[in-house]
Amino acid sequence: MQGKRLRALVLAAGLGTRLRPLTELTPKPLLPVTGVPILGHTLAQLAAVGCEAVAVNLHHLGDQIRQRFGDVIAGIPITWSHEPELLGTLGALWPLREFFAPADLVLLINGDSLCQWPLRRLVRKHLTSGAPATLLLASRPAPASFGGGVGINHEGEIVSFWPEDPERSEVARRYVFAGAHVFTPELLEKVGPQKSDIVRNLYLPMLDEGATLQSMITHRHWHDLGTPMRYLEAVVDWARAGWPERMWRRTWTSPEAAIGSGAKVRASAVEAGVQVGEGAHVERSVLLPGARVGKGSVVRESILGFGAAVPAGTWVERRIVMPQGAGFAPRLDDSVVGGAVYIPIASPAAE
Repeated sequence: MQGKRLRALVLAAGLGTRLRPLTELTPKPLLPVTGVPILGHTLAQLAAVGCEAVAVNLHHLGDQIRQRFGDVIAGIPITWSHEPELLGTLGALWPLREFFAPADLVLLINGDSLCQWPLRRLVRKHLTSGAPATLLLASRPAPASFGGGVGINHEGEIVSFWPEDPERSEVARRYVFAGAHVFTPELLEKVGPQKSDIVRNLYLPMLDEGATLQSMITHRHWHDLGTPMRYLEAVVDWARAGWPERMWRRTWTSPEAAIGSGAKVRASAVEAGVQVGEGAHVERSVLLPGARVGKGSVVRESILGFGAAVPAGTWVERRIVMPQGAGFAPRLDDSVVGGAVYIPIASPAAE
């Protein structure tokens, strides 16, 4: 990237609490999106943009993540940073000071976001702006759904991070932070060993001191994968990506899945090892590896967990289905039927 040494950190140490029960036994970065783990999509894009090395912080079920990816991806070394206690979005940089020492630019990526990030444009914008940090903002999501959004002025400079944050100048528009930012390594000198948040403990003090933080707006599809419903919407959107709108009932199906005769699968993602029985109907759903849909069943706007089985003739709508005994205890509004737990997908217990 214009002769600059670019290194990145992917934040993947979160507990995935709001995604439970999907994340009880599987860390969020390993949940699949059309056959590739969430983290795999991110690492591939960082390799493509020319990162010379990538770091990933780990905590919840971190050994699974490291085992899945090893120590190299696309010829680029991966540095794994295990956090016995979560350090936060800023504190995660502290153990990686030596890793970032040779870098000219630092990319920080949220591991629970899904996007075809315009990372080259983001870096170019940062280099031309002269700002110490440049944040990627998404125009498609409604800011009200994400805390009100980040406020920028007419020059694209960030002036507030949420509506309650005092505006340092007039806010022209508000957009949603898209989970990617690039900054100069000098900012690492402001990082300490304690748990800290990059907005509250770095960016806000910088704005109060008169520093300029720049933004770049992307109109590409972007998804936060923090809850089961958002994960479902993201995977369905990713499955139809690149297809014209008239074909948005398109489904992504793994070549290692089996679809029975007469079955209809629309606007869904069907992962490896899935079996869909004869005459079954699946719509706007995600079927995770090993899931089974019985003959004549209907599954709509639902997520079938790893190895979950829906018996023949069953109607499932807006539910997460998990095998009973999969490492979590059913809650009061869950149903346990025939060895499977049915969890309302939009309930507070699920999200």
